[in-house]
Amino acid sequence: MADVNIEEYPDRVADTYKDKTVFITGGTGFMGKVLVEKLLRSCSQLKKIILLVRVKKGKKPQERIKDIMNDPLFELVRKQQGPEVVKKVQAIGGDVQMADLGLSHEDRTIICAEADFIFHCAATIRFDEALRKAVLLNVRGTKLMLDLAKECKKLKVFVHVSTAYCHLHERVLEERVYPPPANPHHLIKTAEWMTDEMIDTITPKILGDIPNTYAFTKALGESLVADEMDNLPVVIMRPSIVIPVWKEPIPGWTDNINGPAGLLIGAGKGVIRTMYCNSDKYADFLPVDIGVNAMIVSTFDYLNHKQRRVYNLTSSSEYKISWSEIIEIGRTVIEQRMPLNNVAWYPGGSMKTSRLVHNICFYLFHMLPAIIVDALLVILGYKPVLMRVQKRISKGFEVFEYYANNQWDFENKESCKARNLMNPRERRNFKVDGDGIDYVDYFTDCVHCTRLYILKESDDTIPAARRHMKVMWIVDILFKTFFVVGMLYLLWTKVFKPLMGF
Repeated sequence: MADVNIEEYPDRVADTYKDKTVFITGGTGFMGKVLVEKLLRSCSQLKKIILLVRVKKGKKPQERIKDIMNDPLFELVRKQQGPEVVKKVQAIGGDVQMADLGLSHEDRTIICAEADFIFHCAATIRFDEALRKAVLLNVRGTKLMLDLAKECKKLKVFVHVSTAYCHLHERVLEERVYPPPANPHHLIKTAEWMTDEMIDTITPKILGDIPNTYAFTKALGESLVADEMDNLPVVIMRPSIVIPVWKEPIPGWTDNINGPAGLLIGAGKGVIRTMYCNSDKYADFLPVDIGVNAMIVSTFDYLNHKQRRVYNLTSSSEYKISWSEIIEIGRTVIEQRMPLNNVAWYPGGSMKTSRLVHNICFYLFHMLPAIIVDALLVILGYKPVLMRVQKRISKGFEVFEYYANNQWDFENKESCKARNLMNPRERRNFKVDGDGIDYVDYFTDCVHCTRLYILKESDDTIPAARRHMKVMWIVDILFKTFFVVGMLYLLWTKVFKPLMGF
């Protein structure tokens, strides 16, 4: 490889998008933003990107796009291609949840006449979303997108972003189509005429043994896409747990604290002290830039080979990292490399394999301190905050525990075959594997970007955070020492001393 001049190879993936128009739903979400940035930067000869954007907080679609393009995520592409690159992104008002996607006749005409590629990324990813809203977004929205695709005169590929966790009854998920848990068309009709209250009442019966509306509706949406495989050039992408950027454009970048990053931040702030989890089990993680690269490469692969229609964007068949390893790495990062500001307590705690022990620790180390601190805040004239935080953590635990204490495996043989058809230049420009990852460095970058962009903790506060962490370590040791001494004293005075007759 050292003797090969990579630049001599063609970049067929980028060439696929030359002078083409891409239509994206969900482009203002986490994965959507990274997709837009990557297309602008690495497929720079594309003609235009059209984003379906809702009016939000009184801001019109194009105003929202300007705000998004000012994000640090787009700094590299602005630097490389100049500020004019923003003009390649056009916002069209609409909403996947609405009838006819909320599109005006004029905007629908533009999409149907110009779109060469469609990336359908829009979805509600809330696990506790009301069933009606989840059906309208994840199921009916997908059906309406497929209807739109049938009208697109130049359509080459329709990419549907599903999830690797939409067929939870399959302990080994293959890269093929599975039957849906219910009839998607019937559920759409039900959601359209029933009220929220009516559907909420029957939701448990509809879901059956599926734990949440997210997995249920994503499976239904995927089945609608699968049904159109003979009619449309559709491909299905199944990413696993999407986590912050690994390589580019900013290592560690994220716009949320969902998933493992949220656990690290909660533990690093000292507010998460216990979790019910089999720490020897492993989950499947996908850095968002790797997932986006795979989405872009899938269109090239389909157009040139037409062998694959379903791609599992998963990692655990090649790279396994257990929950206990994540905790140890997180502890190293928070304590030694990237401490956080204003930690409530010195990071500690552990994962419990016993629900009883976890529940006891949760009330002792989560709820009880929250009650005490909130009481002090009320006395001092401030609003209580910790109980609200702990309730959110408790709700998050409900989702985490199901996925952390069950094990799924994912086959990605077909995705690997597609990877092997790429030349060295394409594999460099659109990296779709985890070769070379250093987990400690990666999670350090994740925490660093979370400090900067989510918690708004600038780098110049890191030295003070390190000093504060040392103080909290001393406080933690003193508290544990006093607690143990106090317990021993109580045992001596209340139990052993009377028994011995002193």
